[in-house]
Amino acid sequence: MSAPAPDTELDPAVAALLHRDPAGLVAAVVQQHDTGEVLMVAWMDDEALRRTLTTGRATYWSRSREEYWVKGETSGHRQWVRDVRLDCDGDALLLRVDQEGPACHTGERSCFHRPLPAVAGAPA
Repeated sequence: MSAPAPDTELDPAVAALLHRDPAGLVAAVVQQHDTGEVLMVAWMDDEALRRTLTTGRATYWSRSREEYWVKGETSGHRQWVRDVRLDCDGDALLLRVDQEGPACHTGERSCFHRPLPAVAGAPA
């Protein structure tokens, strides 16, 4: 059996670190690299992560359309990946990106633009 061609599967060492949900997905929190602004949350499987790590363009799995999508491919609001990190449990990724234009499909800069009323907590 020969080795797989380069860049056709996620590095097995990286894949071994992931703790996927029953659908084979991990959450991806997307943050503007220079300001820390949280832009959006999306989902990735091994192939989406492989594409992201090898192309420098944020690629996600659309649960509703059941297909891969490269952020900005149709809208022009691209995400250029600067850094990818895995959380301590292996079930969430942090993508630090350079976002061109709005990240939200509604046209807002961030998908987190709707504040909810909450009582501020006090330190103990």
